[in-house]
Amino acid sequence: MSASPRPKVLAYYFPDYHADSRNERWFGPGWDEWEVVRAGLPRFDGHRQPRVPAGGYTDEADPAVFADQIALADRHGVDGFIFDYYWYDDGPYLQRALDEGYLPAHNPGAVEFSLMWANHDLLDIFPRKDLVTPPERLKSGTIGRDAFERMARHVIDSYFTDPRYTLIDGRPRFSIYEVGAFVRGMGGVQEAADALRWFDAETRKTGLPGVHLDAVVWGFAVLPAEIPLENPAGLVAELGFRSASSYVWIHHIDTSLHPFPAGGPWEAVGDEVFAQYEAYQDELGVPFHPNVTVGWDASPRVAADAAFTRTALPYPPIWDPTPDDFANALRRARRFCDRAGNPYSEVTINAWNEWTEGSYLLPDTDNATAMLKRVAEVFGPRELAQPSDDSASALV
Repeated sequence: MSASPRPKVLAYYFPDYHADSRNERWFGPGWDEWEVVRAGLPRFDGHRQPRVPAGGYTDEADPAVFADQIALADRHGVDGFIFDYYWYDDGPYLQRALDEGYLPAHNPGAVEFSLMWANHDLLDIFPRKDLVTPPERLKSGTIGRDAFERMARHVIDSYFTDPRYTLIDGRPRFSIYEVGAFVRGMGGVQEAADALRWFDAETRKTGLPGVHLDAVVWGFAVLPAEIPLENPAGLVAELGFRSASSYVWIHHIDTSLHPFPAGGPWEAVGDEVFAQYEAYQDELGVPFHPNVTVGWDASPRVAADAAFTRTALPYPPIWDPTPDDFANALRRARRFCDRAGNPYSEVTINAWNEWTEGSYLLPDTDNATAMLKRVAEVFGPRELAQPSDDSASALV
């Protein structure tokens, strides 16, 4: 569909479908987020809940399970996963999917991986008790310089030199989800810039040319409220970011202006989102890489006995696009990349497996592999694809 080079297609991976020691302390032995998925229920006529994974409620920390996912991604033109990577003041969280699932899988070279530091507050929405009371904060996403250096040191030593890690111009790709929280934790913009220069210098000690820092941007203000916004391009440059990207479409719209509980046409959301994307490309001073979101339905993260209503704390409505709606959004993202003409081109997808947010590429019992097939149709096969592993057939 385009004479321009094929963008790299990277899907966000949310690693909460395995047993984790913190989760077990908070929620009980053996808990994982499949429990929330199973408890989903329809909130209005025609609401598609619960969502049921076609491959079953698997343990992503099992390398055989992850090998199936890798092969499925490879067959459908997904070049890699961006793992949501958690590290708080006292260390890592939800690491086993990457360390025990992806990394030792027998076909890991088939798709690459990178990290997005998910440095947001961890709130108890597993499930949320109601839509009026703010959920309990389990961990703060704002950490200081010492904790940041421990995380960065671990990332450099454990992941950056892995041959499967995503590189841009030779630099390992590393996203920061909440730039504002990072700046606040470091003590200000100058201190944050110094920490990121240290991160880059430590990366260069491995023989790599440095780190490719990617800023995840949010909403109409472009960057979170903690950061001065008079000169976004200057700020991005001062912090050393080489690109900017998006995590999910609802970060770029005013959800209160859409109908509730069903949010209306997905294409209309895309109109708002891509208008924001064009602005980011113009004003940030670095390449902006568009995101395509599969859908949005976080209702399973609200307790079954809670009233599902719009409140003084506006809760996003539900969007359940068709596979063709999703394909149209993918084509829009590819056209965006063609117009931008950046030397390196990338499209992110939310998400590979955000089951409790209704945004996933993995097959379910309603759509089977339809969402994945749309990725393959729009972007074609991976340019560096390795032979696929037929062990993924159980998920098809």
